[in-house]
Amino acid sequence: MKKNIIFMMDVDLKGSTHESLKHRYSDSRRAPYKFSINSWKKWASKNNAELFILNEALMPNKDMGICWQRYYLFDILEANNIDYDQIAMVDADTIIHPNCPDFFKLTDNKFTGVHCDASYDWVIRSLENYSRFAFNDFISKFYNYIDCGFVVVNQKHKSFFKTITDFYHNNSDILKEIETKLHVGTDQTPVNILVEKENIELKLLPYEFNMVDMVRKELLNENLTFSDVGWIYQFNCIPNNKDNKATYYWMEKTYKHLYEN
Repeated sequence: MKKNIIFMMDVDLKGSTHESLKHRYSDSRRAPYKFSINSWKKWASKNNAELFILNEALMPNKDMGICWQRYYLFDILEANNIDYDQIAMVDADTIIHPNCPDFFKLTDNKFTGVHCDASYDWVIRSLENYSRFAFNDFISKFYNYIDCGFVVVNQKHKSFFKTITDFYHNNSDILKEIETKLHVGTDQTPVNILVEKENIELKLLPYEFNMVDMVRKELLNENLTFSDVGWIYQFNCIPNNKDNKATYYWMEKTYKHLYEN
């Protein structure tokens, strides 16, 4: 019987080949992922879904950044003989509330995500730079820009994911240059531009299904205010986060609050 799948990556890359990206692939960054994995595992069990964790890179990170490799998820699931209905592609720095509604029932079988309500300065700069240097000035609408840490897809999006991986391989040199020199992200902005360029029908869920940049909104505090007002929490954009200690602190505290207390 087909099941809905939670697809997550937890790959040990043992550092980056480029000095400016070493923080992205440090061991300390992976340390709190266990709290994310356990939360999704428990939610999946409760909601008749299945958690799939990719632990090995498909190719060296220098050839294709690990964030880009996740767009092979259809091939990965099929290679593992997993019969799927819908697939939620989620980042390992997220924690889901145990009572989160079944978002698979909210997608209308469309490409589904949540508007990236984060630093609009960064989002717009990222769109402008990728548009200029990788898309011949084609740019997607800012108000449809999603965070790729939570995306729900299904079989009809398999060809679009191939479009994404083909785009990467055909443009890898300029994409790597944009990433390392301009610091405007990896896959997220190109994918957003491709969604619009390829006329992919998009369904937007409200912020509570992917609560990014919570520090800026004064939600990430000792009272865990965010846990009372939303369902899926992404622990990104945390300041003063040397060796990812703040990420570990907040993810551990959140997990224990939701699942152990």
